[in-house]
Amino acid sequence: MTGKPVAEMSFEEAMAALEQVVTRLERGDVPLEESISLYEDGAKLKKHCAEKLKAAEEKVEKIRVSEGRAAGTEPAEGL
Repeated sequence: MTGKPVAEMSFEEAMAALEQVVTRLERGDVPLEESISLYEDGAKLKKHCAEKLKAAEEKVEKIRVSEGRAAGTEPAEGL
């Protein structure tokens, strides 16, 4: 990862870091202990991305409601 705390990452930064983690794990050439650490990092990044996405969806929902549009969102695929 970048060394930046996950909580301070933007959605885009966290997604990029998560993609790097997945790529490294998929290669299969990472020692077991490092794989476990990467998996833990990936779980934190996924959670952070899901939270950021949920917050964005809630903001959009508030805008829609304030404009008198129908309420309701559909969850993003893959998260």
